[in-house]
Amino acid sequence: GCSSIWGNSSPSTPYTINSKGQGPAWSNSLFEDNAEFGYGMLLAQKAIREGLKAKVEEVAASDKASEEAKAACNEWLETYGCGATNGTATDKLVAALEALDCDCEERAEVLKNKDFLAKKSQWIFGGDGWAYDIGFGGVDHVLASGKDINVMVFDTEVYSNTGGQSSKSTPTGAVAQFAAGGKETGKKDLPGIAMSYGYVYVAHIDMGGDMQQTVKAIAEAEAYPGPSLIIAYAPCINHGIKKGMAKAMTEEKLALQTGYWNNFRYNPLGGDKKFTLDSKEPDFTGYQDFLKGEVRYLSLGLKNPERAKALDEKNQAESQARYEHLKKLIDLYNN
Repeated sequence: GCSSIWGNSSPSTPYTINSKGQGPAWSNSLFEDNAEFGYGMLLAQKAIREGLKAKVEEVAASDKASEEAKAACNEWLETYGCGATNGTATDKLVAALEALDCDCEERAEVLKNKDFLAKKSQWIFGGDGWAYDIGFGGVDHVLASGKDINVMVFDTEVYSNTGGQSSKSTPTGAVAQFAAGGKETGKKDLPGIAMSYGYVYVAHIDMGGDMQQTVKAIAEAEAYPGPSLIIAYAPCINHGIKKGMAKAMTEEKLALQTGYWNNFRYNPLGGDKKFTLDSKEPDFTGYQDFLKGEVRYLSLGLKNPERAKALDEKNQAESQARYEHLKKLIDLYNN
């Protein structure tokens, strides 16, 4: 969807490199097999690293290896699954093996594939049409795998890149293709489904409403040694924001303040505080004004005021119920 377009379109790209020239390896396949494709990338690099791990263990046990080389091997092995420390350990390992004066076959094999040594950060990006809807089976499969992989969903609440069709993320009352009279059913609880596994890190973020919480959630997801799902509120041109897309961050802030969107984090390794509701108590008195600030809600009222009023009130009731449910999760998960 959209993430493939703005994620890798010439002449601009959001991906970059660090001072060492290191950066992302990006690719995509089909819209519907995004999760499976990213999972395949994870399994491929995992297989390569496990093969190298066996070689490093052989070097560490070899009589030909120096004490410095053995120490570097052991540090790399100890940090094997930690992205925050394995990069530094990899640099030390490569330097030690390059300085090692022997014709050891294992040493040569490790140095030949040194670019694969460091723990990789594996992310799958996509929109709600994919994650909630057409590719949900794949997302569910990847999250249920228990593997160390991260999924980032840009939730525009509509199929943005294929004409603005309604998705399972589209809220009650929103107008979209295949829901010209306003969607009658509520939004799918994707984060709730993911949290039910008990071993998936889950976060709901809103960058315009709380940048600090956004950064914290992404860092926690990356550090978590298992599957992670981050769902990010993403204002879209299909919303018809009356302020204009230049005010997308303002719209995100209003969504959080009025309770249209909620920020929270679920960390299975959080001990007695697994669930954190980061949102403040919403001011629902501004909820209907928020809806009327977007054409996807406002337009129905111009054609059928009574139906629009009923659906918008149902939308707000669902949001209020959702917030009450999130407050209950604090007690449920934090015992």
